[in-house]
Amino acid sequence: MLRRRGCGLLLCLTVAVVVAAVVAAWLMDWWSPHARFRLLIPEELARYRGGPGDPGLYLALLGRVYDVSSGRKHYEPGAHYSGFAGRDASRAFVTGDYSEAGLLDDISDLSFSDMLTLQNWLSFYEENYKFIGKVIGRFYGEDGLPTPELAQVEAMIIKGLEANKQEMKEKQKFPPCNAEWSSTRGSRFWCSQKRDSAEGGLGLGTRKHKYYFLPSFAYSAIQGPQFPACQHKSFLPTGVEE
Repeated sequence: MLRRRGCGLLLCLTVAVVVAAVVAAWLMDWWSPHARFRLLIPEELARYRGGPGDPGLYLALLGRVYDVSSGRKHYEPGAHYSGFAGRDASRAFVTGDYSEAGLLDDISDLSFSDMLTLQNWLSFYEENYKFIGKVIGRFYGEDGLPTPELAQVEAMIIKGLEANKQEMKEKQKFPPCNAEWSSTRGSRFWCSQKRDSAEGGLGLGTRKHKYYFLPSFAYSAIQGPQFPACQHKSFLPTGVEE
């Protein structure tokens, strides 16, 4: 049986940087014009709902059109995700609102995290279904080039990836704290002493990092002041003794 193995924070951070670079390259490829693709207007896309007499079964995500005929049981009329067929319902991929009011391409008020969810869905369709073309409208113009709104989506995805990377740095700086209380001993606080691989997480020996409980100095760049917290000795503020 295959088992998932954890990785050292340093290794995870390195992987996150690589993933961010790869995703950025994917985005540039996705948004760039291709030599052979169709441009559809929304009314034309609406004909591809997989019903009797329809020319096919398509859906669009962030303006990119995919042939989902191979997944017909999920998208054909009467299926659970039939509302996605024949339109760009990017918003519903995040909200889960499959009503007519929710099956829209307007994602202007979504968060960085939501944009990363859409990017994950885009990866899924790129890997599993045939790319057909682009739908003219919110995300692509009549020339097939990205609109300013799509450029904004790309920027938010990249910022979301950067935020994830920063969060991993915070986790490295502030490992878990522990606390307990008893009527005889009162309160007690201590830091989890983590072990990372000495050779980049490859299991070739370990080294123990010592962390210190700092009830007055902890600060998170993401969440602001956090009291109490544990810090590695390399992050101790000036003047604080071990």
